[in-house]
Amino acid sequence: MNGFVKIRSAKAEDAERLREIYAYYVTDTAISFEYDVPSVDEFRRRIENTLLKYPFLVLEKDGRTVGYAYAGVFKNRAAYDRSCEVSIYIERGQRRHGCGRALHEALEAKLKAQGILNLYACISDTAVEDEHLSRDSERFHQRLGYVKVGEFHRCGYKFGRWYDMIWMEKLIGEHC
Repeated sequence: MNGFVKIRSAKAEDAERLREIYAYYVTDTAISFEYDVPSVDEFRRRIENTLLKYPFLVLEKDGRTVGYAYAGVFKNRAAYDRSCEVSIYIERGQRRHGCGRALHEALEAKLKAQGILNLYACISDTAVEDEHLSRDSERFHQRLGYVKVGEFHRCGYKFGRWYDMIWMEKLIGEHC
């Protein structure tokens, strides 16, 4: 990764820039199954709500925010408190430059320090790659040590076609 990189906790003031990064994933890809780009206020609420319990990290490269990662509730029951879902979004032109790996490693370290043992990633998937979805996210997570643990067929409808969803898991701590 070239350039000076800084990873820090997100702030409510980051909402507009993070929304800009996310907008591409909503409008041009099936990576997100949202149809509409959330408002800046809604994005700000998402950041603030996440930070109540989980890390929400921002990656700056040469002073410019180019990606973010956060964790969220896996299932809303006390028995799942040692598990969480993770998400990563990188600015389109910055993918495959190490930003995602750097963000994930920082997020994983924070979650492990919090006592989280299981990480889950919910990933859009397709048997046939198209202009809206490749299998890059699955391959990225595999390189980080995730394994596929579940698959749902034709559960997400976007751009006039059906997409699958997979769950991937990474165990990061001892289960005593």
